[in-house]
Amino acid sequence: MMEENKTILLTGAAGFIGSYLLGYLNRKGYEQIIIVDDFSRADKELNFNTKKFIAKVERDELFAWLAKENTAIDFVFHLGARTDTTEFDYSIHERLNVAYSKKIWNYCAENSIPLVYASSAATYGSGELGYSDSHEIVEQLKPLNPYGISKNEFDKWALAQNICPPSWSGLKFFNVYGPNEYHKGRMASVIFHSFNQVKAAGRVKLFKSHRPDFADGQQLRDFIYVEDVAKVCFWLMNNKVTSGLYNLGTGKARSFEDLVKSTFAGMDKEPVIEYIDMPEDIRHKYQYFTEADMTKLISAGYYHPFFLLEEGVNDYVRNFLQQKAYY
Repeated sequence: MMEENKTILLTGAAGFIGSYLLGYLNRKGYEQIIIVDDFSRADKELNFNTKKFIAKVERDELFAWLAKENTAIDFVFHLGARTDTTEFDYSIHERLNVAYSKKIWNYCAENSIPLVYASSAATYGSGELGYSDSHEIVEQLKPLNPYGISKNEFDKWALAQNICPPSWSGLKFFNVYGPNEYHKGRMASVIFHSFNQVKAAGRVKLFKSHRPDFADGQQLRDFIYVEDVAKVCFWLMNNKVTSGLYNLGTGKARSFEDLVKSTFAGMDKEPVIEYIDMPEDIRHKYQYFTEADMTKLISAGYYHPFFLLEEGVNDYVRNFLQQKAYY
């Protein structure tokens, strides 16, 4: 079989990362794609409606559809999830992020289909145990919100399974930014919100630091451009690696101040930043530092350089946000 004739199942295809990966696969010549999501939101349609795929299946109808159609699937990307970190009803995360993911896993295991699924750096909590994707620490991790807990619960479950897909990778996404996040509202990246603040008011508001060891604006995150996420997903589909959990960040933490200055630069404006108090209710759950240990993925053979923050933000602002364009 020519690689491009692979039939791929992609969940979360109407969302930010899923729709970007759909576009990336199309650009690589892959069109035999079954897309899965909750397609009820009209504001997500522009993420996928110009892309090529062979079937569009509602999330809750997927397993009945698979049983009926009996389509031979060669690869599964499971990127669909409830990603709202402000949703505190754990039962919602349990149903969509844990129970549904188990069904995907079992389907892949029963049908010998390789699987890449989305985990999250939210599993690391406040980082007391560091940011290593070692399987040894997964049981001890203490995520800070129900979303992170659900992602870690599934990782723990996956690692405990004896019956597995022929190969599988759980990707711990760090702070992903880039095109196709217009629908995300509060959960969109800081770049997206900064761009809109600059357009509206000429300035960006950032949270003050409430820790003496971090200056205002120097809180650090590992920001990764969605193009790099798509590249890694594609590489994992086409390369045999040891099954397990893999961090996916750049491996280099950068400050929110750097991020915002890059956004201003992409708009050809001088930076104006105002520091505001962080709301009391999130202060004790706020991460001041995240940085992916990328040793495992690089040791597995992934050699492509990651976008520098300035490069990724510049591309996103100039070629997408300024144009209101989709990928």
